[in-house]
Amino acid sequence: MATKARNDVRGTTRTEGKGDAGGGVDVRGATGRTEGNGGGVDAHLARALAAPDIYHPEGTTDDHHHHNMSVLQQHVAFFDRDNDGIIHPWETYSGCRAVGFNVFMSAFIGLLVHLAMSYPTLPGWMPSPLFPIYVHNIHKIKHGSDSGTYDKEGRFMPVNFENIFSKYARTYPDRLSYREMWRMTEGCREVFDFFGWIATKLEWTFLYVLARDEEGYLSREAIRRMYDGSLFEYMERQRHAQQEHVKTY
Repeated sequence: MATKARNDVRGTTRTEGKGDAGGGVDVRGATGRTEGNGGGVDAHLARALAAPDIYHPEGTTDDHHHHNMSVLQQHVAFFDRDNDGIIHPWETYSGCRAVGFNVFMSAFIGLLVHLAMSYPTLPGWMPSPLFPIYVHNIHKIKHGSDSGTYDKEGRFMPVNFENIFSKYARTYPDRLSYREMWRMTEGCREVFDFFGWIATKLEWTFLYVLARDEEGYLSREAIRRMYDGSLFEYMERQRHAQQEHVKTY
């Protein structure tokens, strides 16, 4: 399921040894910035339009445009397939299929997400039988017990993104195993926040299933690009290219 796309995303920050950055692609990127000098990113400054880290101080720059949307809005905008600012369940299903989820998983995600998240984003008090999600109000569905990488306004917090790896990446500095990822969700739990506990674990599990590499790790770059939605765009392009390649044979 989108294996090549997962491997390509993983390869951008892959390290070859435990605790070091030897071999493979230079994790400093083209800027040559290192963690020691902060990479030109003020980690404590909320970023409204970009999702930067110490290796990508400008955020995602390869064919991804923010369109003046917050990072959280960018995250969900991929699923607004007709670009009208409203995401319907069938659009979420279509987006899940586009990135490689099978029919049953796509239907499950579409149903679950809209049942849980539609109402808080509605512009009025009356519920809608179509369970739409309004992109403009997506910050209203931010739940507790998460990593804090989005703030309450849907902005990106680099310091909390970096904390994911400094605290929980034990095997490799730039990748999470499923166990490490699970430990991270446990560490984010807030008291009596039952909805947040479940939602966080489901969200990260869906991401792991989608973007893990062939060794069973979730890369730093895949996670960063998940936050601004560029991961979904990338995987759709890669999957489309693979399908076109198959048709030629």
